[in-house]
Amino acid sequence: METIPSFNELIEKSVIDFWDKDALTDYKGQTLQYHDVARKIEKVHILFENSGIQRGDKIALCGRNSSQWAVAFLATLTYGAVAVPILHEFMPEQIHNIVNHSDAKLLFAGDHVVGTITPEEMPHLEGIIRNTDFSVIVSRSEKLTYARENLNALYGQKFPKYFRKEHVNYYRESSPDEMALINYTSGTTGFSKGVMIPYRAIWSNYDFACNVLGKTIKQGDSIISILPMAHMYGMAFEFIFEFLHGCHVYYLNRTPSPAIIAQALAEVKPRVVIAVPLVIEKIVRKRVFPKIQNNRMRLLLQMPIISQKVREMICQEVLKAFGGNMYEIIIGGAAFNQEVEQFLKRINFPYTVGFGATECAPIICYSDWHTFAPGSCGRAVIHMQVKIDSPDPQTVPGEILAKGLNVMLGYYKNEEATREAIDKDGWYHTGDLGTMDYEGNVYINGRSKNMLLGPSGQNIYPEEIEDKLNSMAMVVESIVVQRDNKLVALVHPDLEEARNLKFTKEDLEGIMEQNRTTLNELLPAYEKISEIEIHDQEFAKTPKKSIKRYLYK
Repeated sequence: METIPSFNELIEKSVIDFWDKDALTDYKGQTLQYHDVARKIEKVHILFENSGIQRGDKIALCGRNSSQWAVAFLATLTYGAVAVPILHEFMPEQIHNIVNHSDAKLLFAGDHVVGTITPEEMPHLEGIIRNTDFSVIVSRSEKLTYARENLNALYGQKFPKYFRKEHVNYYRESSPDEMALINYTSGTTGFSKGVMIPYRAIWSNYDFACNVLGKTIKQGDSIISILPMAHMYGMAFEFIFEFLHGCHVYYLNRTPSPAIIAQALAEVKPRVVIAVPLVIEKIVRKRVFPKIQNNRMRLLLQMPIISQKVREMICQEVLKAFGGNMYEIIIGGAAFNQEVEQFLKRINFPYTVGFGATECAPIICYSDWHTFAPGSCGRAVIHMQVKIDSPDPQTVPGEILAKGLNVMLGYYKNEEATREAIDKDGWYHTGDLGTMDYEGNVYINGRSKNMLLGPSGQNIYPEEIEDKLNSMAMVVESIVVQRDNKLVALVHPDLEEARNLKFTKEDLEGIMEQNRTTLNELLPAYEKISEIEIHDQEFAKTPKKSIKRYLYK
C-alpha cells in the first residue's frame, strides 16, 4: 500500500519553503505572504489552546471566500481540530442546523453571517468569532474571553523576540484515516449529510493536482478563487493545491458576477481557471459570441483556406477574455452546454471537463485538455478506480461507482445513509448514470440524484424546496426544475378544494404567486423561485410513487 505523508506536515513545509512569497490576496484588498499566514495561524492556535479547544473538536467556518477564511481553516487543521465549512449563502436556519448537528465548539463567521444568525439557536457553541479580525462576537466561556482579550500578550510571551521559521511546528495526524473536516451537502435538517473527509482524501486530491498540473503551474503563479471554499471543488483546486505549491491565490470576496470575474481575470491573469459551466458559458456568450456572430465572420469561417487562421484568431480572443495566461480551464459540477462546448472544441480552446462528488473530496474523473474526449468527463484519476454498474458499460448506462483513497469515511451520525452510499466492497455509489468507452472515458447520461447547480456552483437540492412548497396553500405536489438558469416550480394544485371554494383560474394563480413570495423569503438568493407553473394533471409516477422528474425537465 502507498505511503501517505502527513498532510499537516505538507502545510508546514510550504509555509517554511515559501516564507517570503505572496500567498493570499483579497482582490482589491490586503495581501498575506506565507509568513503572515504562519503568524496568524499561530495566533489562532494560541486562542484555541487557551480557550480549551481540544484535538478533534469541531470548528465551523461560515463566510465569503477571503484570506482570513483560509487562515482559520488552515489553523483548524494544523491544530488537530476538525473543520466544518458552511456555505455563507445558506439561510440562518440552515447554518444553525449544521452548527448544531456537527457539534461545533466555535464558529468563525463573516460580517454578513454575523448579522443574520441567532446565537441562541446554537446553544452548544462556546463562541462566535468574527472572521475579518478574529474578534469575539459571542463568548460563553471565561477561557475564550480571557484568551482573546490577552491574545497579543500571550503571543508576545511565547515569542518574545519575533516569530521565525523554526517556530512553525504543526500537529501531525495520527493516521491517514483521521477525519480532517465535515462538509455538508445541504443545510436542511431532513436532508443534511455531513460528509466526513479524512486526511488521506485531501492529500490524494492534492497529489492528483500535482500529477496533472504540477509541472505546468509554477511557484508564484496566480489563480483566482471563484468557487466557494465551503465546497470541496473550490477548496481542493482553488486553494489547497495552490497554497501547498507556492502559488498566489486571489479571493473575489464579493459576489462573483460575470463582470467582476472578467475584470479580475484580465488583471490577475491566472495560470489555470477552475469553474462551473455557467460561469464559462456566460463569459463566452457575452464577450465572445457577439464578436464572431456577424456575416463577415461567418463567411470567413466557411472558406477552407483561411478558416483555420480565423479559428486560431478567435481562440486567442477567447484566451484573452480569460486573462491570456492560462494553461487550461477545468469545468465541473454540472453538464456543459453543448453549443458552447462544440464551439470551444472547434477553435481548439484548452478546456476540459471533470467529474467528482463531495464524497470524494471531490475528484473522480479528469483528463488533460490535450487528451480530453469531448462530451466526456475524463477518466478515473490517480488513486481511484471507476466502473459502470451495467451489463454492457460501453452502450448501456449504469450507475457510476468509484473506489479509492478519495472516498469519504461516511456521513456524520448517519450510518444508514453511509451503508447506502458505500457498499461492502468499498465502492461509492455516486447516484449518477453513465457509460464508459474502451479507453476509460466516462460519459454522464443523467443524474439520478436530481441535484441542480446554482450560478456560483452552489448545490441546489430541489427536494428541500419542494418540501417547503408542498406545505403551502392549495399545493398537492410540486417539482422544481431549472430553465435558462432560473428555478421554476411546477405545481399540481388541490383542484377539488378549488372547485368547492369556487376559485377561478385567476384565483389559483394569485394564491400561487403569494406562495412564491412566501417561499422565497425562506430561501437563499440562489434558490429563489422565478415563477410557479400550474399543472392541472397529477404528475406521472413510478411504481414506487416517485415523480418521474425526467418527463418535466
